[in-house]
Amino acid sequence: MIINIKKYKVILLLSTIILTIFGLFMIKESSDIWAKYLYDDEMYFFKRQAIFIILGIVSFFAASRIRIEYLKKVSTLFLIITIVLLLLVLIPGLGITKNGSTSWLGTKEFSIQPSELLKISLILYFAYYLEKHFDASDKLRTLLFPIFILLISFGLIMLQPDFGTAFIIILGIISMLFCSRVRYKWFIFLIVCGLLGVTILIIKEGYRMKRITAFIDPFSDSLGSGFQIIQSLFALGPGGIVGKGFNGSVQKHYYLPEPQTDFIFAIIGEEFGLIGSFIVIILYVLIFYSAYKIILNSNSIFKSMLYLGIISIFAFQVLINLGVVVGLLPVTGITLPLISYGGSSLIIELFSLGIIYGDKQ
Repeated sequence: MIINIKKYKVILLLSTIILTIFGLFMIKESSDIWAKYLYDDEMYFFKRQAIFIILGIVSFFAASRIRIEYLKKVSTLFLIITIVLLLLVLIPGLGITKNGSTSWLGTKEFSIQPSELLKISLILYFAYYLEKHFDASDKLRTLLFPIFILLISFGLIMLQPDFGTAFIIILGIISMLFCSRVRYKWFIFLIVCGLLGVTILIIKEGYRMKRITAFIDPFSDSLGSGFQIIQSLFALGPGGIVGKGFNGSVQKHYYLPEPQTDFIFAIIGEEFGLIGSFIVIILYVLIFYSAYKIILNSNSIFKSMLYLGIISIFAFQVLINLGVVVGLLPVTGITLPLISYGGSSLIIELFSLGIIYGDKQ
C-alpha cells in the first residue's frame, strides 16, 4: 500500500531535532559540576557537543541527499575501510584508551570511534547482500560469508573491548535476518549460538560477571559494580512526577560518575520527573513509528533492509540504555541516542537517520 510519507518524514525530522537540542542542554545541565572539576570549565562538554551537533546536522542533510544506488555501490568499500580502522585502533600508539577501552583514533581532544562507523557500514553491507541473495536467503550456506564478516567485526570490537556496541550491532543484524527469508530453524540456531557466545564472554571476564551480580543485587557491592545503578535509582526516585526542576539535580554533584554519558536519563528523570521522562520516550516512539511507516512504503529490498537495520540499532540502543538506568538490565556502557555526550555516536546517528529522512520513492 502506497502512502504519503511526507508527514512521517516531518515527524522524524522534528523529533530528531527536539531530542538533539534537548540533549545539548541536558549535557550542559548534567556535566557542569563534573566539567568544572576536570577541566575548570563548566561549559567544556556543552561546547564540544555543540560542535558535534553542527557536524551531525551537516551529516544528516548530506545523507538525505545521497542517492540510494550510490550507497549500495559503496557498501562493500565502506565496510572494508571501517574494518581497517578497527585494526588500526588495536595498534599500540595509534589507539586511544578511555575508561579501559581502546576504541578511538586521533588525539585526546578530537577523536573518532570506528566501532560507531561499523554500525552503519555493516547495516549497509547486509542490506546490499540480502537484496542480492534474497531469494536464496532461506539457505544457511547463503548466509555463511556475511556471518563470517560479522564474526570478524564482532571479534575486533571485543578486542577493544566494547561489548555493548558489539551486542547492539548483533541485534540490528538479527532484525534484518528475521525479515529476510531465513528459515526459522536456522534463525533459532543462530540465536542460540549467539546466546552461548555471549554467555561465554560474560563468564570469561570478571568485570562482566560483577555487572550481572550488581544487576541482581546492586547493594552487594554498593561502592563498586553496583554504584552507578544505585545512584541512578537515587536520582529517579526523588524526581517523582514533576521532578526537581532545571538545575535541581543532586546526583550530578559527584554522586553519579560522568552523568552526561550513559546515565543522562537519570538526570532527566531527577529534574523533570515522570512527565518529562515520558515526553522524551514519546519523542523516541515518534522516530520509531515514522521510520516504520517509511519502511512499509519502501520500493526496494535494499532500502527496506537498510532502514530496518538503522532503526533497529537505534531502537535497541534506546531500550537498553533506559533499561539500565531504571535497573531492569545490567550496566552495558551503551549511550542514549541523540542525547548522551559523544561525537562519533551522535554524528553517525544523525547520518543514519538522514538516510531514512531522505527516502525518495
